[in-house]
Amino acid sequence: MSDLEYPVRLAESEDDNFILDMVPRFVNFPLPAWRRRNECIEGISKDLLHHLDDQPPNSFLFVAEDEEGQRVGFMHLQKTQDYFTGKTNCHISDLAVAERHEGKGVGKSLIRHAEQWAREHHCQLLTLAVFPGNERARAIYEESGFGLDLLRMAKPLR
Repeated sequence: MSDLEYPVRLAESEDDNFILDMVPRFVNFPLPAWRRRNECIEGISKDLLHHLDDQPPNSFLFVAEDEEGQRVGFMHLQKTQDYFTGKTNCHISDLAVAERHEGKGVGKSLIRHAEQWAREHHCQLLTLAVFPGNERARAIYEESGFGLDLLRMAKPLR
């Protein structure tokens, strides 16, 4: 299946379990030494549950499907305000592809959908954050035109 063939739609309540089952995909690579997999999974799950259950404004979840209508990935977009300009941005909070569909263009389809959606909603920038050890995702994002904007650094205080 080519990159252009994955339809993306707004998530529905029937997609909740699929979305939550994808959370371990967010930590399937080397994490910074001070991050614990179980804490990351718990935090991401809690945040997604909030967005799924409460449906706060400016929060949008999308699901990509294959030609048979099977879910193959999801993305969580949030409209935000740019710290420097005050203009509207769109932030990809979460993007995950089912393991069996990795490398088939699902992530690229979701990114293209985010770009189109952000343009339609008059966003100045499309932003995202990625762990440094997630080299596969970083390569896809860079190939899609993303570049460094701010570099967040951390120092454990133990």
